[in-house]
Amino acid sequence: MNTGLRITAFAAALAAAFGTAYGVGAALDPAVEDSASAAHDEHGDPARMPQAGDGHAGHESVPAGGLQIAEDGYTLDLDTPRVTAGRRTELSFTVRDDHGRAVTAYRREHGKELHLVLASRDLGTYRHLHPERAADGTWSTPVDLPRAGGYRVFADFTPAERGAGNLTLGADLAASGSYAPHDLPAPVATARVDGYEVRLTGALRPGQASRLRLTVARDGRPVTDLQPYLGAYGHLVALRSGDLAYLHVHPNGEPGDGTTEPGPTVSFTATAPSAGDYRLFLDFRHEGKVRTAAFTVRASTAREAATPSPSATPTDGHTDAPGTGHGH
Repeated sequence: MNTGLRITAFAAALAAAFGTAYGVGAALDPAVEDSASAAHDEHGDPARMPQAGDGHAGHESVPAGGLQIAEDGYTLDLDTPRVTAGRRTELSFTVRDDHGRAVTAYRREHGKELHLVLASRDLGTYRHLHPERAADGTWSTPVDLPRAGGYRVFADFTPAERGAGNLTLGADLAASGSYAPHDLPAPVATARVDGYEVRLTGALRPGQASRLRLTVARDGRPVTDLQPYLGAYGHLVALRSGDLAYLHVHPNGEPGDGTTEPGPTVSFTATAPSAGDYRLFLDFRHEGKVRTAAFTVRASTAREAATPSPSATPTDGHTDAPGTGHGH
């Protein structure tokens, strides 16, 4: 993940449908790089990103990754494929190499060896966690999923093995209990969480790099003292509705670079792999707490109406309780 775009398509086919409106308002753990100069080839080098007029708009112009449980000789072995909704459970998993051995050495990316994202099929529930690794290679983190349904677990990591690249592997997770699906929220330009208002400007374009700006305010006043969280003033994840294709985006600029201000606006460059509806999750830190604002956007060509409506839709954010929103 680097400054600019980190785009890896994640996956999908979950079991059952999902549940839980968990969209805006929480403490989810963003991922930020240790070194500003470090970059993954597949994370969106601007020189390699599709540009306007390249003939790719509307197609899967960016190679889709993360749609599988195994890639490049590595496999995500989920030890806890089922949990009970509303009950705190220890989620554990192992990353294995092509010989079935547990991987125990990783390169640190954004301050962590591995980043774990959980999302529901309806994109109402979203968690960004940072599990702990035991000496034998087993990863674990407490989770408490609010509603029954199907979830997808995404492990984002880079093995320390020489020549290994960054990978995002996905696996299905089922939460048992009474199930009721939720519709994808309508596109909006403003999200509210814990008294903060976050406004999105810009449009997501298929096959074309575009600028997204998110501006944070509280009580009608711009927030100009956002705090770095794992090395950035904001962290953006986008999931495509339908198959949970995953875009991991990072801001243009970073704290301490001499030009990036600590708010109120954090800007990102992103390229959608195709047209369609996406759910965007912005993590930002202020006054010592990380909160998450969520938006639904439609990626479409410049001639189509792609800008969200100006209405604001509050969501039922969650608190920063251990195991619910963040994993440190």
